[in-house]
Amino acid sequence: MQDYLIKTTAFEQQVRVYAAITTDMVNEAVRRHQAYPTASAALGRAMTVSTMMGAMMSGDDKLTVKVEGDGPLGPVIVDSTAEGNTRGYVHNPRVHFELNRFGKLDVARAVGHSGHIAVAKDLGMKETFTSHSPIVSGELGEDFTYYFTTSEQVPSSVGLGVLVDTDHSVLTAGGFIVQVLPGTEEAVIDHVEKHIEAAPPISKLIERGYNPERIVETVTGGDYQFLEKMPVQFECSCSKERIGRAMVGLGSEEIKSMITEDHGAETECHFCHAKYQFNVEDLMQLKQEALSQENYKGR
Repeated sequence: MQDYLIKTTAFEQQVRVYAAITTDMVNEAVRRHQAYPTASAALGRAMTVSTMMGAMMSGDDKLTVKVEGDGPLGPVIVDSTAEGNTRGYVHNPRVHFELNRFGKLDVARAVGHSGHIAVAKDLGMKETFTSHSPIVSGELGEDFTYYFTTSEQVPSSVGLGVLVDTDHSVLTAGGFIVQVLPGTEEAVIDHVEKHIEAAPPISKLIERGYNPERIVETVTGGDYQFLEKMPVQFECSCSKERIGRAMVGLGSEEIKSMITEDHGAETECHFCHAKYQFNVEDLMQLKQEALSQENYKGR
């Protein structure tokens, strides 16, 4: 099944529902980072929810999700755009444990049971908007449910699932976000809650081959209105030019050291592991740009 996401409403636009299959996207990230199964599940869940959150925006808007718990995984960082492009990495991809008491990958142990989630939204304005919420379980689905309810004041239910094969590849990944909008009737809220509680875990649904439409049917009872379908994919926005601009920010003295001591520089993107080479000529040009900026600021 090709990765894609759907946007829907339900019960005469009182409820908003997003659902996505992200198997290929997560597999690409896992392959690039050579992640172990538990780390893969955590990264995949974070990428899936970030992708659906990105789809809530429009135009050139983008967001960065950072999950920073006290577990051995370290920070999980994901970037997503409104167009369905997502990239992500985990600080320590070599984390794996025995299955937990429910027979599932122990994501909570990897992430940790305390810490915080930070969501920074770039809406094309001068500054980004950042909101935070605490980690409440480490399973991520519950943590983002809490995030939406407390930080964005939108009562929500988030389901995330990633199944990893014995060869460490991702068999399937996906999730949903159900959001109750202001003024929703109590009867509708009760109806949605009952269907979500009665539904099998999202990991079971995607294991059975449910597509996003069928996932929405399951959590709403079938009463929904289709709005949009969009492809989603792993895509990294790094380039030599972008890396160069970041190096200029280090300052002329730092770049001078790269020239005199190292006679060049090699950088690697955290998200996709692409490597970029900068020879002395490249660095001399970056040094001049840094000097120009420093002189301008010094006026």
